[in-house]
Amino acid sequence: MQKWLSAARLRTLPLALSSIIIGNSLAQNAEEFSFLIFGLAILTTILLQVLSNFANDYGDYQNGADLTGRIGPLRAVQSGEISQKSMLNAIILFVILSLISGITLLFVAFKGQLNFNFLLFLFLGIASIIAAYKYTAGENPYGYAGLGDISVFVFFGLVGVLGSCFLQTKSFELLNILPAITCGAMAAGVLNINNIRDIESDGRAGKKTIPMRLGRENALKYHAFLLLLAFISLTVFAFYSSNSKNLFLILPLFLGLVYNFSKVKSLPNPDPMLKNLAMISFAFSILFYLLNSF
Repeated sequence: MQKWLSAARLRTLPLALSSIIIGNSLAQNAEEFSFLIFGLAILTTILLQVLSNFANDYGDYQNGADLTGRIGPLRAVQSGEISQKSMLNAIILFVILSLISGITLLFVAFKGQLNFNFLLFLFLGIASIIAAYKYTAGENPYGYAGLGDISVFVFFGLVGVLGSCFLQTKSFELLNILPAITCGAMAAGVLNINNIRDIESDGRAGKKTIPMRLGRENALKYHAFLLLLAFISLTVFAFYSSNSKNLFLILPLFLGLVYNFSKVKSLPNPDPMLKNLAMISFAFSILFYLLNSF
């Protein structure tokens, strides 16, 4: 069990849950807010994140990124603790579990009606599963072409926040794009730290991430841009939202992001700041939820 928990990389779960918490917070005042929908969205997100982590472990070993002296934590398939076949079976299992949980969520949210919105979200769910697997696994994984940041921004930001909010309210508010951008930018920042850490091993493996293409100095500038984008989006949202308490989000997030950037810039191995930014994102989502609920 310990080796599977390690392969699941539980430290990534708070980051995955942040967008769902914020999306449901935005929907908190909806007339028919359902905690069952909230819970199923959380469950589906956890299953998708574990699926993504298993597929990443499997794919990086399959494509050689874990065989070139990477600095990060030892991977399960790389170390031999879990065989390739066992990991592939686990991936298949979590694909099935994600589908079951996701379809149940849609049936509850749309009251069993197979309408356009049901089919649209079913498509997004299947796209999430494919994106989780194809990031580093299979032929021509998009993570090796430097497209992982876009995927993370879309699924951990826009889809996570706006999608989970829509499942509750069945409506779309343009202003809600801003906290979705905040979530997506911080998630992309976490991936960027991971890729700065692995810049040398990724280069040897042919994994052309953004830091590998830009070099460390420009990757740090890109990191600063992501954190600034997260903060500006939140600031604009806080000033224009109907809930004035959202202004209390600005200072703690600003201080957290400044601290994260200063450490990423100064540490030779920025791996500890990966978890730090993930926890900043999670703490932000919890505070966001509390301010909009009470």
